[in-house]
Amino acid sequence: MKFNVERDALADAVAWTAKSLPSRPSVPVLAGVLLRVADGHLTVSGFDYEVSSQVTRPVHADSDGAALVSGRLLAEITKSLPNKPVDVAAVGSHVEVVCGSARFTLPTMPVEDYPTLPAMPESAGTIEAATFASAVAQVAVAAGRDETIPMLTGVRLELEGSTLTMLATDRYRAAVRDITWHPDDADVTTQALVPARTLADTAKTLGPLGGEVTLALSRGGVGEGLIGFAGGDRRTTSRLLDPDFPKIRSLFPDQYAATAKLTVSGLNEVVKRVSLVAERTAPVRISFAEGEAVVEAGTSEDARASEALECDYSGEAMTVAFNPGYLLDGLAVLDAPTAQLGFTTGMKPVVMTPVGEDGEVRPGYRYLIMPMRVGG
Repeated sequence: MKFNVERDALADAVAWTAKSLPSRPSVPVLAGVLLRVADGHLTVSGFDYEVSSQVTRPVHADSDGAALVSGRLLAEITKSLPNKPVDVAAVGSHVEVVCGSARFTLPTMPVEDYPTLPAMPESAGTIEAATFASAVAQVAVAAGRDETIPMLTGVRLELEGSTLTMLATDRYRAAVRDITWHPDDADVTTQALVPARTLADTAKTLGPLGGEVTLALSRGGVGEGLIGFAGGDRRTTSRLLDPDFPKIRSLFPDQYAATAKLTVSGLNEVVKRVSLVAERTAPVRISFAEGEAVVEAGTSEDARASEALECDYSGEAMTVAFNPGYLLDGLAVLDAPTAQLGFTTGMKPVVMTPVGEDGEVRPGYRYLIMPMRVGG
């Protein structure tokens, strides 16, 4: 194997593939990236039996072949190389990387010991890349991080005709996003629970590429299912989680006793400032009344803070306590100038929705937060 390639093309391909490699692999070869050259193209692959990643780039190849090297080390090396073409060659039990006057020699691992990457499942349809990335970001933020409850670490995808719905929850908050996509089968009805971290990393990478993302999904076979995503010169597959998932739609109320509209930037800044005096798990309290919302944190014995901001409020005056981190997470992905908070009572779930420049609620996205109980 011997080829020449632009530094940025190689560094980008290796970095994306190495990102999903395990930090503590069960066997040494799983810490590697597989470099394979054939027909004038370099394919960089990574696989840990759960997630596979693969990028294909055109190169100037002198000879075909394959080599398996440490993914994280190669990623560190390629991103630090000078901005010049890179020559890569397999020489015996090593790979040589030469860029300008910089030269690195890396030991290789046995290619024959590397597992075969799973094939992409059958295509289910396509989604606009930017829409896909935005939707995933809005929903994955609500997914759980506790690996002892695997189903809560996933994002549920529900495919129903031309509507694709994403749902996630960690028990303290939940998010739902509906988007339009282009199914291969107009009558498709299926669901899949995808690891949120894998989905988020994939969306961040494929979104900026533009164009469309192909969603591929294994259909009704025996055993664990797979989901795949492909866009541009990249593809990734992931094992699906157990399909059990809480019925979170019932948490979202059909109507509200009160609503508040606040600017996203204003609420974000005030909550950040006021929560400086709150202990890590302590809430911020927001008192809503006509024309004003007052944000407070702290107790009479400790540091305290309060700040008011304008608020378009309708309903009886109400005070609600929020986890400030959950509130800020929702504001960060709302993708709108204004947020509407919908209330039933002070201790029932609060639903945040985006409001456009015209003052109207944008349909399709809802972010729910469970209020915190406060003493006294």
